[in-house]
Amino acid sequence: MTQPKAPWAARTARAGRDHETRTLLLACAAKVFARLGYARTTVADITAEAHVSRATFYVYFASRADVFRAIAGRVRDAFLAAHEIPDAGGPDVLARASIAAFLTAAAEHRELLTVLEHQALADPAIAAIMTEIRERPLRRSTRYVERLAARGEARPAASPRAVSEAAYAMIDRFARTIDGPASFERALDDVTAMYLRLLFPDRP
Repeated sequence: MTQPKAPWAARTARAGRDHETRTLLLACAAKVFARLGYARTTVADITAEAHVSRATFYVYFASRADVFRAIAGRVRDAFLAAHEIPDAGGPDVLARASIAAFLTAAAEHRELLTVLEHQALADPAIAAIMTEIRERPLRRSTRYVERLAARGEARPAASPRAVSEAAYAMIDRFARTIDGPASFERALDDVTAMYLRLLFPDRP
């Protein structure tokens, strides 16, 4: 005779299924928003992509705007995680590792970032997330360049903030050219070389 599951086991199993369903909805919604844009996407589009009912969608999200904000939060977390590179190995090693992480995040979320930027014009919550995606890494990068300059380890070609903004702009631009491993490596080489030239303009 099969023994009934203990209450804690049943709750754990249900929580696991809930997490899987929510994750599925987020992934499918991100695909649909990236493909159709915010204005053209409906809850029906999302549930069709995920192969779930509308009732299931509303268990996890109150609206299209609700799931979109959750996706924006995940994109923000991906960018902030990309910047959590330990300050070790010297400026050249750190620059390449940081730029590689940012290029990966920017290329992975390229289409969705465009949708987020457009929706930020109308939704203050999305605008705040987009500001965080940009400003937190910029502030950290600026502080890093300031430390290098203060220790005499770099002679930036411009102010630390300007150098950091230039790097951010280059990553954004070159991420749009990535369509495979070869183009990723080219973008990484080019952006790293230009960033290091801004840090060390006197290098031969």
